[in-house]
Amino acid sequence: MHSFVSRLLAALILATPLMAQADNPFSFAVIAKPVNATAGAKSVSDAILQTDKDNLAFVLVNGIKADNESCSDALYQERRVLFDRAKNGLIVSLSASDWARCMSARNRSIAIERIARLREMFFTDEFSFGDSKLPLIRQSAIPSFGMYAENMQWRIGEILFATLNLPNNNNNYLNAAGRNSEYEDRQVANADWLKRLFITARSNKLHGIVLFSDANPLAHRAHTSGFFSSEKREGFAEIRRQILQAAKDYHGRILIVHGDSDADRTATRQSIVWKDNIGALRIDPAWTRVTVDPAQKQLFSVSAHTRK
Repeated sequence: MHSFVSRLLAALILATPLMAQADNPFSFAVIAKPVNATAGAKSVSDAILQTDKDNLAFVLVNGIKADNESCSDALYQERRVLFDRAKNGLIVSLSASDWARCMSARNRSIAIERIARLREMFFTDEFSFGDSKLPLIRQSAIPSFGMYAENMQWRIGEILFATLNLPNNNNNYLNAAGRNSEYEDRQVANADWLKRLFITARSNKLHGIVLFSDANPLAHRAHTSGFFSSEKREGFAEIRRQILQAAKDYHGRILIVHGDSDADRTATRQSIVWKDNIGALRIDPAWTRVTVDPAQKQLFSVSAHTRK
C-alpha cells in the first residue's frame, strides 16, 4: 500500500506545472561542452559570463567537460563552482565525456563509478544552479527510479523542458557477454521518463516539449565501420521508436537539442532540422540562443549563435 501511494504521489508531482508565465516569447541558451582540454574551464567560464548579460529564462550546459579532460573529482568541483556563480538559472545535462568515456590509469572503464559521483555532486538539489533558482522535478522522485537524478523536467509557460541521459557512445551499450546492466537499467528509466513527459504534455495540452541530450536519438548510426561492429546493437533504436510513436499522438512541437556532431556531420549550424512535428538542433561551441514564440508556427527558432 505504501509503495502504491508513493508512486501515485510521484505521478501527481510530475504532472504539476513548475513555472507558469504569460504566453509570451522567451529565450534560453545552451552551452556546448569544451572542444578540448586547452579550451577547458575558460570556454565554460566565458560562455557563462556572456549568457549572464542576456535576458534568458535559463541556461543549460550540455556536457561538463571535453573528451580529453580529466574525469577527476577536482575537475568536477571546478566546473560546479563556475555553475554556482551563474546569474541565470543553470541546468546541467550530461555528455558521454563526463562519465561514459572515462577510463582508469590502467585503461579500464570507470563509467559506473563516475556517473555515481556526478549524481552526488551535481544532482541532489531541488533547484538549478545560479542566482535565479528554477525548481526542478527529478526522475529520482519516483521510488522505482531513485538513481536517475540527472533526468529532470521543468516547465515555462506552455513548454515542457527535460533532460535525458543519452551518451553519444552508442548509449553506452557494451558488446559483451552477459547482462549489459548499466545500459539496460538506464534504458528502462529513460523509457519511463519519456512516457511520463508525453503524458504530461498531452494531458495539459502543452505547445511543445524540449529534450536535451548528448546524442541525437533520431539519427541512424551505421554498424559497419569505426566504433560499431556488424554484430553490435544500435543503442538508440528503442528510444527512437518511442519518440517517433509518441510524436504521432502529440499535436505540439518536439525539439531535441543535442551535441552529437558525429551523428549530424552535415547539419547546418544555427538551423533546426524538422521532420513533421519533430525538430533536431545540434549545439556547437560556444553557446546557442533559442527563442520560443507561441505566435510562430514552428514555435522554436535559433536567434543567435556565438562561437569561440
